[in-house]
Amino acid sequence: MPSRMLLSCDPHDNEAGLMLLEDLTTNANQVQLEVLEEILTQNANTEYLRGYLDGHSDKGLFKKKVPIVNYEDIKPHIERIANGEPSRIISAQPITELLTSSGTSGGQPKLMPSTAEDLDRKTFFYNLLIPVMNKYVDGLDQGKGMYLLFIKPEISTPSGLMARPVLTSYYKSSNFRNGLSTHLIFASAFLRAIKFLEDHWRELCSNIRTDFIEFECNGESWEGIIKKLWPRTKYIEVIVTGSMAQYIPTLEFYSGGLPLVSTMYASSECYYGINLKPLSKPSDVSYTLLPNMAYFEFLHVQKNNGEVTQQVNASSSSSDLSHMPHLCPALHVLNRKNLLQSLWVGWLYRYRTGDILMVTGFYNNAPQFRFVQRRNVVLSIDTDKTNEEDLLKAVTQAKLLLEPYGFLLTEYTSYADTSSIPGHYVLFWELKTRGNNDLSEPDHTIMEQCCSTVEESLDSVYRRCRRRDNSIGPLEIRIVKPGTFDALMDFCVSQGSSVNQYKTPRCIKSKEAIKILDSRVVGKVFSKRYASGVFLALVPKICDNLTSRSISLPCSIASPYINFFSLTLIVETCFGMSLHFLSDKFKGPISRGKQRFHKQKPICSWNKSRGQHGISQIDVKEEDKIEV
Repeated sequence: MPSRMLLSCDPHDNEAGLMLLEDLTTNANQVQLEVLEEILTQNANTEYLRGYLDGHSDKGLFKKKVPIVNYEDIKPHIERIANGEPSRIISAQPITELLTSSGTSGGQPKLMPSTAEDLDRKTFFYNLLIPVMNKYVDGLDQGKGMYLLFIKPEISTPSGLMARPVLTSYYKSSNFRNGLSTHLIFASAFLRAIKFLEDHWRELCSNIRTDFIEFECNGESWEGIIKKLWPRTKYIEVIVTGSMAQYIPTLEFYSGGLPLVSTMYASSECYYGINLKPLSKPSDVSYTLLPNMAYFEFLHVQKNNGEVTQQVNASSSSSDLSHMPHLCPALHVLNRKNLLQSLWVGWLYRYRTGDILMVTGFYNNAPQFRFVQRRNVVLSIDTDKTNEEDLLKAVTQAKLLLEPYGFLLTEYTSYADTSSIPGHYVLFWELKTRGNNDLSEPDHTIMEQCCSTVEESLDSVYRRCRRRDNSIGPLEIRIVKPGTFDALMDFCVSQGSSVNQYKTPRCIKSKEAIKILDSRVVGKVFSKRYASGVFLALVPKICDNLTSRSISLPCSIASPYINFFSLTLIVETCFGMSLHFLSDKFKGPISRGKQRFHKQKPICSWNKSRGQHGISQIDVKEEDKIEV
């Protein structure tokens, strides 16, 4: 019998693809049992499972002995493999790469082990999407399609295994180059591309010299521009569920009424399910679980006062697909109380993903679900996922800057502002003075430093999006007048919250609540930590001096707290030129930084077309940050 975990699908054969989908979903429970048996049989003698099962592959023993884990529990095993130890620590199959998740651990991206078979399963998943799309949209095999594919930098671990994002892995694989497939893209990335076109269309037109394009782009508004430039477009394939739903109004503005199609639900850990009604409204999207992708278990979660809670311990009971009809006895009826959290078994045994899902019904015998939220995520603009704890730590570091000036931070909250591109984090701060402080609000420069400190205290994924990808704009702090958070509490109580149990929400999503906060703003300030304007200001100087070997840069174009060593390093490494500041006070910091650079061998790159720089793995000490 062929492996249920490794099926193939011809994307050109619509009928066979839809029949395969019917078979998988009709026999979902049996497929899941076969998948679990195959996983346990293959991997019973791995170091990890042997410690719990002593070489046995019994399902009941597996449920009883193998614990539910999170990333911190399995991180040491993955790090051992990244550092060169054998794959058999957790997998009988050779691990071929490590996929970096947008989630973080200790401020660093999580590493998810992956095998060659995992890549083949992803290819099957993509190929199965094509018959589904052909069922609802005519003529997809005719004409052309435009795909926006984004890849991210990859690194080599001490073991020689590459660590890279899941889509970068797929786009660089032979499976992608030799196949036909649909493609996954976040709404935020798609809008960045459209915004780039909006900002640079004149340069594009000068290259193509098409009067039609110039006429459309030069209109009064870019509303509906996608249909105007590409009138035969049938739909936009983009993820607009979960945190990406915040971009729907902007997408609708540019798209001119084109369907927004979310075809699939996937993560770095696993590809879960597909949308069998791709033309449904984003708010109505449900995904159908594909039972051959992994072994899935579910934990009940509860929502108390808007907060998701779930206690997991050794005695926690999970449910697999065989129990789903008992969990949702009214099949095909939306049950808003059935919030489930998925676990899966691949090479991460009983790994808790942190995704909160709501069962919406069944397709044959396979559950359909809607993504509700990431557990504990407060803010997200792009691939960043900032939770309440991380935000608290960042704010705690920043508020220390206020105390010497007689200000105390009494309350704060936040929201992800996506009204502009790129979106950015907004923090509302309510301050009070102490002692004999007569100032109504702190000095602007001090607040800029607070913004920068918050950004520097957030995790590496946020900093990468902010500094390297430019997919997140400068963080903003809005100071509100005293009593603002009392007004916020009054509003929340009027909406049904209990006065006795009220806690200030650390993330605001209600438009009414944001309006209340904004109406009481007395000051605004943005971060200048990653001042890309300095690097952009260098470009004309570099272009004008390509025959020279040095550039003199006056301090007047620099912003506070620029890392001058990084600036010098970029110009010297990427352009072969020397950069001189018209002040002797920078010589010491730059010299010390270069010494550490040559020891650490960081990654350095320059994207000439976008004026971006990227430096990672450099330890820049505080004394090397000069205030101009």
